Amino acid sequence: MLCVVIIVPIAILLLYLSIWSLWSTRGIRLLFVHSNSPVWQDHIQNEILPRLPEGSIILNWSERKKWRLSLSIMAFHHFGGSRHFNPLGVVIKPFHRAKVFRFHEAFVDFKHGSPNKLLKMESDFFATLET
Repeated sequence: MLCVVIIVPIAILLLYLSIWSLWSTRGIRLLFVHSNSPVWQDHIQNEILPRLPEGSIILNWSERKKWRLSLSIMAFHHFGGSRHFNPLGVVIKPFHRAKVFRFHEAFVDFKHGSPNKLLKMESDFFATLET
């Protein structure tokens, strides 16, 4: 138990340090994960992906069998967790905690005719990217 209490925070710190040092120096400030779900694929392709900053890391969950272990995959697993991780936006700023946007529930509401949650989340997401 003591090992977990010590090792997990150190691993998270090392992940952050790696992201800040490797991504920030290259101008990368976003990890975005989506899939080919009919619920959101068209909206993401037409409304979100074209607005993402140059150099964003984009992963397609539907193509995960082709993924190789990398910093972006480790970051996705850390920030995404095991529930409602798709679609997901992770905004990275040097020496700040990552801001995670979980779009899943907003797209479910959107699918059922209520776009307000998705519009608000997109607005917050893009506002965070601009600051």
